[in-house]
Amino acid sequence: MKTQKQGYVYILFNKRDGTLYTGVTTDLRKRVYEHKSKMREGFTTKYDVDKLGYYEVHISITSAIQREKQIKGGSRKKKITLIESMNPGWDDLYDSIL
Repeated sequence: MKTQKQGYVYILFNKRDGTLYTGVTTDLRKRVYEHKSKMREGFTTKYDVDKLGYYEVHISITSAIQREKQIKGGSRKKKITLIESMNPGWDDLYDSIL
């Protein structure tokens, strides 16, 4: 039986109440670093979205992907509520995951 890697769902922002981005990964530190370093062209590079506002740890990447779809399908208000539940000061949580 193949064991699955744990997964992470995360929300990035560029400033308080600014642009939001929801993503999924198996390596949260590496992925957020890639966003901060502008390693890939795309939405987060275009809108300078590179601050980690919220994240969840899942037992598998499959469950993380399901949760990502749920979050992406929700309203902006729900995403802001998630961020503020973990991070009321809208701090960049990147250093706390190192």
